[in-house]
Amino acid sequence: MKKIARFHVVLEKEPEDGGFSVYVPALPGCASQGETEDEALSNIREAIEMTLEHLRACHLPVPREADIIREVEIPTS
Repeated sequence: MKKIARFHVVLEKEPEDGGFSVYVPALPGCASQGETEDEALSNIREAIEMTLEHLRACHLPVPREADIIREVEIPTS
């Protein structure tokens, strides 16, 4: 049975072209983009796989997800 690795990703809508950029905080340098949210998520999955393959090939540890993400509400008026 294959192990499943889970990583938080951050999607940012690009204001100028309307596409999306996406990155993985736990994997520095692992980033991608796409014209749609779905395309960006598909592309980042591929980037994560390539990053993990590189880490394993170089006998480097695979970082574990350590961030705790919470939502904070702030009054605006």
